[in-house]
Amino acid sequence: MTATSATPPATPATAWNATRPWRGIMVATALPLRDDLSVDHDAYAEHVRWLLDNGCDGVVPNGSLGEYQTLTDEERARVVRTAVEAAGGARVMPGVSAYGSGEARRWAEQAAELGCGSVLLLPPNAYRADEAAVRAHYAEAAQAGVPVVAYNNPIDTKTDLTPALLARLHQDGSVVAVKEFSGDVRRAYEIAELAPELDLLIGADDVLLELALAGAVGWIAGYPNALPSACSALYRAAVAGDLDTALPLYRSVHPLLRWDSKTEFVQAIKLSMDIVGRPGGPTRPPRLPLTGETEAAVRAATEKAVADGHR
Repeated sequence: MTATSATPPATPATAWNATRPWRGIMVATALPLRDDLSVDHDAYAEHVRWLLDNGCDGVVPNGSLGEYQTLTDEERARVVRTAVEAAGGARVMPGVSAYGSGEARRWAEQAAELGCGSVLLLPPNAYRADEAAVRAHYAEAAQAGVPVVAYNNPIDTKTDLTPALLARLHQDGSVVAVKEFSGDVRRAYEIAELAPELDLLIGADDVLLELALAGAVGWIAGYPNALPSACSALYRAAVAGDLDTALPLYRSVHPLLRWDSKTEFVQAIKLSMDIVGRPGGPTRPPRLPLTGETEAAVRAATEKAVADGHR
């Protein structure tokens, strides 16, 4: 461990509060799978508790990192119940994305019944929806009565929740916050101008510092699955404007954080979890194990982070 790069002690998780439970570090949880690709719910429950014990504020089951697209309805519902049993409902933000708006609403209703504090929802992802369809989609999910966090991922969905559209969704009463994954940090300022009451959440690990300095009040995070204490210390310092702490730590772990924005992000984060002794395990097809230079790069970055004292 080096004196200059070791992770500072994590500060208490003061950012989370019951009135706006989507704020703070909400970990998009990876889902532990057994060798036969069945879900290991016991390992998942333990992982959720471990994240909260190590500086994170809540969890996001059934996001892309949780491989929700490969789960049966029964598996998907049980994953949410497992998270709620482990963390308490208020600290759980289930992903409720679906091809149909009615299905998204049904998943949001399950979250409401379990007392979840919020839900995370992509725009319609079966086709490039126009503004009217996007607004109707979010309005439908909001009928469940649980606060909805919009997820802007135009790279994968081909539907861009622009600052102007987000402002309209917020004005409609359909969303309370946005997970911003476009990679364009300039949007933070336009969102603040057009919808000052809409909470901005960091949506990609490798723009954490930039969006924190631009006013983000939360982080839907990937790499805390492997390094929760380091990521917690980084986030707390960044939102506090403590660059003396945040910038060296950000530089140190950025070789890992950038994998959150790559196509292989699920496999990369699970591999990092395996390396540090967490229950990552395999991924379900069509995702295949990392091989060759990609695996070597993730392994080297993870091992360096651990050698530098990050946990």
